[in-house]
Amino acid sequence: MADILKIKNADKAFGGLKAISALSFNVHEGSITALIGPNGAGKTTVFNLISRLEKLDNGSILFQDTRINRLKPYMIPSLGIGRTFQNLRLFSNMNVIENVMVGRYTLSSSGFFTCAFNLRAYRVEEKEIREKALYWLEFMNIEDMAHKRIQEIPFEKQRIVEITRAVAGEPSLILLDEPAAGLNITETKTLIDTIYKIRELGITILVVEHDMDLIMEVSEKIVVLNFGRKIADGPPGQIQKDKNVVAVYLGKEFV
Repeated sequence: MADILKIKNADKAFGGLKAISALSFNVHEGSITALIGPNGAGKTTVFNLISRLEKLDNGSILFQDTRINRLKPYMIPSLGIGRTFQNLRLFSNMNVIENVMVGRYTLSSSGFFTCAFNLRAYRVEEKEIREKALYWLEFMNIEDMAHKRIQEIPFEKQRIVEITRAVAGEPSLILLDEPAAGLNITETKTLIDTIYKIRELGITILVVEHDMDLIMEVSEKIVVLNFGRKIADGPPGQIQKDKNVVAVYLGKEFV
C-alpha cells in the first residue's frame, strides 16, 4: 500500500520548548491512522505543521510525494488536504449549507473579475457549488438542517457540519482533530459511522482523539507521541500491549 503522507525527522520548537522532536511516520493511502498521546504531546502541532499553519524548523513533510512544508497555507487545501479543528471553526453568520459551500471554493475556477461583476460563468459555478454542498449534506444525513443558522443546531451536529465542509472539498486526506470532543456515547457512535462512510469514499483519514474506544475501533494504525517524540507506531493490538505506551498513560516512567 502506498504512503500518501510522509513525515521525516520533523522538529518544531516554540521558544525554548521543543514541541516536536525528530518525528517520523507514514500514513498509508486509504487508511484510518490515529495520532494519540497525553495533553501537550504535540498532536495538534503536527496537524498545524501539515496544514502549514506552523512552520517546520527541520525535516520534511511529503504529501503524495510532493514536499509541502515550504508551501503557503492557502495552497494546502487545493492539493487535497482537508481538516477540522479541536475548537470548531464554523462561520456563525452563515447557515449550514453556506458553511459547507466554503469547502467547495478550492475547486472553483471563477476569479475576482468574474465574481465582482456577477458574470454568467460565476452564477453557473455558484449554483453547482450549492448543489454539490446539498449532496454532501444528504450524504452526511443532515440535509434537514441546510438552511439553519449554526447557532440554531446542537453542538454535535456542528461537529458533523465541520466534517462535511472538509469532505465537500473532495480531499484525498482529511485531518480530524478531536472530532469526538464533547460528544456523548450515542453521538460518538454516530461519529464512528461517519468516519467509516468517509473512508469508503477512498479518503485517507488521520485522526487525533482522546477517546480510546473510538481509536481502537476505527484505526488500522496508531502513532503515539509523548513530549513531541514518537514512542510507538503500529496496529491497535500491538499498541495496547506496548509497555512504554501503558507507562505514559499510567503516568509512570518508561520501562
